[in-house]
Amino acid sequence: MRWPRFSRPRDGAFGRAPEGADAQDPRDPAVARARMVADQLRARGIDDDDVLAAFERVERHRFVTDDDPYGDHALPVGSGQTISQPYVVAVMTDAVRPDDGWHDARMLEIGTGSGYQAAILAELGARVVSIERHEELATAARQHLADTGYADRVEVIVGDGSAGWPAEAPYRAILVTAGGPSIPEPLLDQLEPDGGRLVMPVGEREHQALTLVERRGDERSHRDLGPVVFVPLIGEHGHSAR
Repeated sequence: MRWPRFSRPRDGAFGRAPEGADAQDPRDPAVARARMVADQLRARGIDDDDVLAAFERVERHRFVTDDDPYGDHALPVGSGQTISQPYVVAVMTDAVRPDDGWHDARMLEIGTGSGYQAAILAELGARVVSIERHEELATAARQHLADTGYADRVEVIVGDGSAGWPAEAPYRAILVTAGGPSIPEPLLDQLEPDGGRLVMPVGEREHQALTLVERRGDERSHRDLGPVVFVPLIGEHGHSAR
């Protein structure tokens, strides 16, 4: 559903894999996840223990069909969409951490893709509404979430994500996994007024800035988290389809 590009660290530039990992089968998904967490997340500054634990538990290889599901790169998921590299998923997750914790926090995801981001949020304890405009991706994501045990915490809906989902609002956090020219006003309106957070790539079709918004009543603060390249957010309040 998205294609951000962050540089890969040079060998030895960041941390190392867990002790004893070299003696284990690198094809073992658990070993690959441990290396991913150590080399791609913790070494790049993701230090929230809950977030790191969620990435070590959620089986990314069950959400994609690729020979390198834990690699430091985006992957195609079908319908012209992608799943972000693990680091970008972690940055977005870390950015919207609720002040009062993840447990039963109501969250909205725009762009379900494979279901991996929603699974991370569910593993952390959130309850997620996820909107996907491609019905075939929504169907596959529901199956992935059921197969991995997260279907009871994630509701996948087919629709225009740029309009949000008012029926379940307000949301403690909103994660938008596609880039738009601006943040859709309906999404801002659906944020909880007391500290609700939204993260979204904002800019042109070719490049965006990952933007974090925090709402306090009628006041909204914005922070730039860095350059990214995501697929476009298509919808009434996003880009037009080409």
